[in-house]
Amino acid sequence: MNSLWIRAGLLGAALLSSSTLLASDDLVDNGDLFGSSSFTVGSSIPGLGTPPPDGQSALVQQQGTQNVATLEQSGQGLLGNIVQQGSDQEAYILQQGTNSVASILQSGYGNAASINQMGDGNEAAIVQHGAYNNAGINQYGDGLQSSVIQFGDGQTIQINQYR
Repeated sequence: MNSLWIRAGLLGAALLSSSTLLASDDLVDNGDLFGSSSFTVGSSIPGLGTPPPDGQSALVQQQGTQNVATLEQSGQGLLGNIVQQGSDQEAYILQQGTNSVASILQSGYGNAASINQMGDGNEAAIVQHGAYNNAGINQYGDGLQSSVIQFGDGQTIQINQYR
C-alpha cells in the first residue's frame, strides 16, 4: 500500500514540475519522468513533508493565468502547500490546531480544491490533473489522514472525516 502512495505522490509532483508529456503507461511506470531525482518522505502521506515544531510554514507556487490560492493557518506546527500550474484554478487551505499538514497540487484548467482541517496531527493531500475537477477534504478531529488523486476531466469528490 505504501508503494502505491509513493508512486501517486511522485506522479503528482512530476505532473506539476515537469514539462514532459505523459502517456498512459506513465500511470503505471513513471520512472522516465524523474531521471535521477530523489525525495524524502517526511510523513505518512508521501511528499507532504514534516510540520515545523513551532509556528507555521506556508508555500504557494503558481504558474499560468487566472489562478487563485488562499492559505490560512492558526496554531502551531502547521505546514501548508499549494502548487498550481495552468489556468483558472482555485485552491483553498484552512488549518487550525497543531502538527498538521495540508497540500494541494493541481495542473490543467478550471480545477478547484479545498482542504479544511481543525484538530491536531491531521494530514490531507489533493492532486488533480486535467480540467474541471473538484475535490474537497474536511477533517474535524485528531489524527486524521486523507488523500485524493484525480486524473481526467469533470470529476468530483468530497471527503468528510469526523472524530
